[in-house]
Amino acid sequence: MSRGSAALVVLALAGVVELVTPSAAEQPIGQTTNALQTQRSDSRHTLPLSPFYDTPIPLPAGKPGDLIRAEPFDEYALPYDVSAVRFLYHSRAATGEDVASSGVILVPEGKPPAGGWPIIAWAHRFSGVARTCAPSLMRNLYVGPFLSMYVGLGYAVVATDYAGLGTNFRNAFLDLRSNAMDVIYSVAAARAAIPQLGSRWIAMGESQGGPAVVGVAEIQSEMRDPSYLGAIAISGVAGIKDIYEALAQEHSRGLPLFVAYGIKTVYPRFQVSNMLTDKALPLYEQIERQCGVSDSASELSTGEMLKKDWENEPFAKQFFSVNTLGQKPAYSPLLIIGAEDPEVPITLTARVVARMCKQGDRIQFYKYPESGSLLGDSVADQITWIQSRFAGRPAPSNCP
Repeated sequence: MSRGSAALVVLALAGVVELVTPSAAEQPIGQTTNALQTQRSDSRHTLPLSPFYDTPIPLPAGKPGDLIRAEPFDEYALPYDVSAVRFLYHSRAATGEDVASSGVILVPEGKPPAGGWPIIAWAHRFSGVARTCAPSLMRNLYVGPFLSMYVGLGYAVVATDYAGLGTNFRNAFLDLRSNAMDVIYSVAAARAAIPQLGSRWIAMGESQGGPAVVGVAEIQSEMRDPSYLGAIAISGVAGIKDIYEALAQEHSRGLPLFVAYGIKTVYPRFQVSNMLTDKALPLYEQIERQCGVSDSASELSTGEMLKKDWENEPFAKQFFSVNTLGQKPAYSPLLIIGAEDPEVPITLTARVVARMCKQGDRIQFYKYPESGSLLGDSVADQITWIQSRFAGRPAPSNCP
């Protein structure tokens, strides 16, 4: 059976076969930006930003991974046998600041296995940088059928929003360390919220979440959590600077606005006006209030949005430098899944994989043909790899 056929069978058994139909929600960062507002209003349906997400700044003292609060929540569009709990927890920004992140824990019905439910820590694709762009404020959790499939297979899914999506902090868009910390610390907080969760976990992410979980693997080379078993990155793991350059050749799709926002979050002394033109600055002010960009922003060329020689701005250079994958060894194995893409060539991912292999990382790298449904098409490979990690079998590698 082919990988695609196997994926269809698994998804059909889980009742989520519609996931493999190409949609704007499955597209990478550049393609997704323009469609966000339409998707959120037409197909995902949003939930109100309630006081549950509010936190004081600064936060009361707490260690990373400490639970702030949690509540069962039954307003998501999920199968009847999937229980959902929203939660807030302490995380850490790249600057070391104590920040609050929100998220959702999805748990199967029934009695957990010995040792508790095994955990998949999910890192989501791009959704915007405004508070209201949190996946936990979408009735279908952005990719609810996909996550529910894994719950149906006996896993607990811990899905962070990333700090600043939901909670009242700035979102560190595309900052690997910030996003990875949100994923790592979500696991400890989820266990505090639901004692039936087990200790062992893997990380999995798609699009923006792919580099985030590679960041998890690299940070784990410092932390060395024995319960962490590895990570799956879907939709490629090209370097941020490479992705930016590939997507921003002609029409910017508003990407410079979000990159500037991420730099400003990590480096508060960064002056956005050193990067963005007078045409772009008013549009920059809008992205913190909506989950997308206006037509005028998406139609502006890169040259119209960016000042000449902006890449020589010190904080911009530092942001791209620290957010380069493969600069430190990864802890535990990785499965990296990419596809031929007309906008972001898979050669960019292959370049990162080669660099990681060279430093001794254990990687299984699958290349799929061009597809609008990579998340669904690769399910069979995902499941096989995940089951092997929890079973303690040796991890495969096709590094040279």
